[in-house]
Amino acid sequence: MVSTFGSLATASSGLAAARAGIDVAGQNIANAGTTGYTRQRVTQSAVPAAQTGFMRGTAALAGQGVSVDGIARLGSLTLDAGVRAAAGSSAYATARGTGLDQLEAGLHEPGSDGLATKLDGLWSAWSDLATHTDDPGAATALLGAARTVAATLASGSEAVDAQWSSVRSTVAGQVAQLNDAAEQVASLNGRIRSALAGGASANELMDQRDQLTEQIASLAGGTTRTNADGTVDVLIGGNPLVQGTDARSVALGGATKIGDAGAVTLSWTSGSGSAVALDGGSIAGNVSLLAPARADGTGGALAQASAAYDAVATSLATQVNALHRTGTTPGGATGTDFFGLTAGVPAAQGLTVLPTDGDGIATRNAAGQYDGSLADAIGELGKAVDAPDRTWATFVAGVGTASRSATSEATLTGLALTNARTQQQAGAGVDLDEENVALLTYQHAYQGAARVLTAVDEMLDTLINRVGLVGRS
Repeated sequence: MVSTFGSLATASSGLAAARAGIDVAGQNIANAGTTGYTRQRVTQSAVPAAQTGFMRGTAALAGQGVSVDGIARLGSLTLDAGVRAAAGSSAYATARGTGLDQLEAGLHEPGSDGLATKLDGLWSAWSDLATHTDDPGAATALLGAARTVAATLASGSEAVDAQWSSVRSTVAGQVAQLNDAAEQVASLNGRIRSALAGGASANELMDQRDQLTEQIASLAGGTTRTNADGTVDVLIGGNPLVQGTDARSVALGGATKIGDAGAVTLSWTSGSGSAVALDGGSIAGNVSLLAPARADGTGGALAQASAAYDAVATSLATQVNALHRTGTTPGGATGTDFFGLTAGVPAAQGLTVLPTDGDGIATRNAAGQYDGSLADAIGELGKAVDAPDRTWATFVAGVGTASRSATSEATLTGLALTNARTQQQAGAGVDLDEENVALLTYQHAYQGAARVLTAVDEMLDTLINRVGLVGRS
């Protein structure tokens, strides 16, 4: 009878295990389209036969059924780490590529709206004036071309300033996202630790945490370290952003506009307030665009662009004015400037055309006679080795090269991220065909266990209620 009751417990454990398998398969199927969900499987083990004293030495006994040990997540820490690393690299390259593409598009080069075309128009207008020095129409055309160049320089410089401010605003928002994600990871760490300590499943909480750690990696190139209690630490540049249930925060500081001295900085708000070393991510990519200009041209792309606009404006004003001062205006004035630079503002935004009409242009010689040689000499400035055109062309070529390189890197790192996610999903993603097979398997197991239970129940009924009744009247 002891053996019979043991069979009853064995069948009951089979029912429980099959039911757990059906529940988990159903959970997987329900979350087949859930972003970040990691498929699960029931882990179970066979319960060995009991060894009791009075039965020792009898025939070998079957085990006592099956034990449901837990519900495992079928993810891979190695593949998850690969996705985070690829996400950080891709986000960094994408941020730089996007910024450089926008900068290049704003130059309008080559094209009729580009500064190079406007400069060509200015030099042509000076050459036309050289052959028609007494023609008011030629003078008016020259002033129009000069004002167009000044306006193009100003609008281009202002667009770069606006892009710089926009990128910094984006970084401020990303830093806020980073701090919020760190707080959520720390909170989930506490809930996961409590669940595991109480013997409960924390798989869905771990899925949420993995999504957040990938978000952190995309923002700041973070890495993770798994602890024995089920929590994870998140590190940025080797320093902890999240440690157990504690989260640190990052602050954005430094320059607030493109002309400020110093760089845009990130620092820890706790401890010594030291600078944050970023391993990658979109924050690092955007901060690299915001770096100050350098004399060797290796500074931040946006500050270098602003400096290039100023350099062209300064060179243009200096070279044209140097020649213009040698001539005489129709009113007899000498030593006058053609271009002016407004103090206190960037050169590209402060470039003005001083003459208001033909009387302010030096088109005569010292004897007061019309002389086209000066206008012709100014018109030839565009062909000089140190012409503003050359400065601009060199800058445009550099932006184009940097933009193509950044776009290529963004494409390659994006493909690497896609490949990493594909490998991750091969193990962690839900396969509906596989889950349907598992569901059928557990269904048959449940039916089989139920049949065993019914058979044992009938045996017990016979044993308890019918033994000893044979032959009675």
